[in-house]
Amino acid sequence: MKKILLIEDDIALRENTAELLELSDYEVCTAANGKLGIEKVKTELPDIIVCDIMMPEIDGYGVLQHVANNEATKHIPFIFLSAKTEHKEIRKGMNLGADDYLTKPFDEQDLISAIESRLAKAKILAMRENNEANFNANDNESLQNLNQVKNFFCDEGEISTYKKGESIYRTGDHSNNLYLILRGVVKTHRMDDNAKELITGLYKPDEFLGFSSFDDNSPYTETATAVEATEVASISKSQVKDILTNSREATLELMNVLSDNLSDLKLQLINMAYSSVRKKTANTILQFVEVMNTRPDAPLKISRNDLAATAGIATESLIRTLSEFKRKGLVEIEGRDIRIIDLQRLREME
Repeated sequence: MKKILLIEDDIALRENTAELLELSDYEVCTAANGKLGIEKVKTELPDIIVCDIMMPEIDGYGVLQHVANNEATKHIPFIFLSAKTEHKEIRKGMNLGADDYLTKPFDEQDLISAIESRLAKAKILAMRENNEANFNANDNESLQNLNQVKNFFCDEGEISTYKKGESIYRTGDHSNNLYLILRGVVKTHRMDDNAKELITGLYKPDEFLGFSSFDDNSPYTETATAVEATEVASISKSQVKDILTNSREATLELMNVLSDNLSDLKLQLINMAYSSVRKKTANTILQFVEVMNTRPDAPLKISRNDLAATAGIATESLIRTLSEFKRKGLVEIEGRDIRIIDLQRLREME
């Protein structure tokens, strides 16, 4: 369980935010001002710090400087909370080394997403540091396995963020780059001859995206779109080719990844071709739960169109099937949200 240090002088906000984070399966320790917060950083060594700016004793900027100047804590991700919205205040915090900045009042999901994103990035950076003794990130010849290749993406790649619904690349674009997903979920999709969308793949953090031909001029044959707020690292195909040319182990591991992706796609096509509408719907719900790293009992926030396109059925048929699942007590439906009630029966659906 990841530990969060919450430093906030507003008692009500501190207690409410702590409760929210605990309900999201985090261990939370709190401090009422910057001075106490610095002491908690030393004793608790949290995985991430969420800190107000305007506080008595020592403000948030002072806490950040103390954390950044300490060898034992400088790696800890730091998120500012503040009612201030002026551009200069935001820039001051980021220039001092803050990883993110949320203004009050903030949306609960925005806070959770920011924390998950920064923890994921910290994990990737930690992996890089653990492997530094074995390779030089600037020397492709020393990248000996797939984890080191992923670290190279994070260190040397171009980092881009996409809002829900934004395209990372489109059908027909030149496939000059390959991508590693750092956070979020991405779908790949194309249109069939009847102008119906078909989702060809779902990709989650730590997975590669954009493999087609290694010919830099070949076009993408599908579109990649962010299903939720997404961050990716991209490098050119020419760099990837250099890495694989010099690393037999990384090449073999990448071939295994691509083979697994191909097997998953074949299973999806078989399911679309031969399964009943009920089974297609059940399998697709379970697939989204797995890819989006959602607890089975947590609400699944996904559009009906995306569910239908992944299952390969008409949206109307999917909606009718969901209504049937609801009547039978398999799921609950609240607006666009779907909550699984009977996981085992969904898995056994014929």
